[in-house]
Amino acid sequence: MAVPPMNHLLQPLSRIHELPLLHQLRQLLQPRLSEADLEGFRRSQRLAYACAVEIGGLLQPGWSEKRTASLMDTYLRDHGVKGYFHKSFAWFGERSRFDGMKTYFDFLPSTRCYREGEVVILDTAPILDGYPSDIGYSLCRGENPAFAQALADLKAFRAQIRDLFAMPGISGQEIYAVIDRKIKAQGYQNRHQSYPLGALGHRLYKMPLDFIPGILLPFSWQSYLSLATQGLFSEVLGDYHQGSLDGLWAIEPHLGAQGFGVKFEEMLWVHDGQAEWLDQAHFYPAETSPVSAHV
Repeated sequence: MAVPPMNHLLQPLSRIHELPLLHQLRQLLQPRLSEADLEGFRRSQRLAYACAVEIGGLLQPGWSEKRTASLMDTYLRDHGVKGYFHKSFAWFGERSRFDGMKTYFDFLPSTRCYREGEVVILDTAPILDGYPSDIGYSLCRGENPAFAQALADLKAFRAQIRDLFAMPGISGQEIYAVIDRKIKAQGYQNRHQSYPLGALGHRLYKMPLDFIPGILLPFSWQSYLSLATQGLFSEVLGDYHQGSLDGLWAIEPHLGAQGFGVKFEEMLWVHDGQAEWLDQAHFYPAETSPVSAHV
């Protein structure tokens, strides 16, 4: 029996954030982040990117998505990670634009093997010392003008998304709609609408119980608890989002081009009417390399 798409199952719950009990829980679980907290999130994000860069550089033809994702998880454990917001994903070639993916299980790393010269997306979300991160990293070896153009367009979206979050009075629904229109106007498809909950992003919180092993793979019980106690739909940036935009967001625009997809994912800190990418020491090259381009 086919599994119904998760979006169709969960979107009727979009008003759950209004429940009084969840409102009280949010007040308890949303302390203002200190500079030490922000640095903890930065360290987690830097480790996640370092993992993607390292394993992406080692990637060999014949490696499966499963093997690649497993090596990423091993790298993270070797560097002190005890838990995950979600374990690592790898998508190769046409799977990088989510072709044919209709259910939750379709997104999991598969036996699909890497072929030299095709586009790859690596995505991982470790919890380091109680601080989660969630990153996406796109790469392609060799010259690929279409990929290089998609990366350039993706980097432009990065600046636009930050500016939208800083606009007075704008809603999450409006941000999602603006980015959706811009993606389509440039000839791409919006592929993040295919994610579970169709999200452009989601909030992140401290997760001090990362040492307790998870049983819900690839997403951990900590990730489900974090989203559930915060109200779920106020924590996910989709075309249904309601509520404040303040907080720390993992933003992940995903462009679908001809035969491949590209995305980035990194943390955006929204507070006091301002929006800023949490870390500027990211892996966006000034110029696209003919050997290996990434974002």
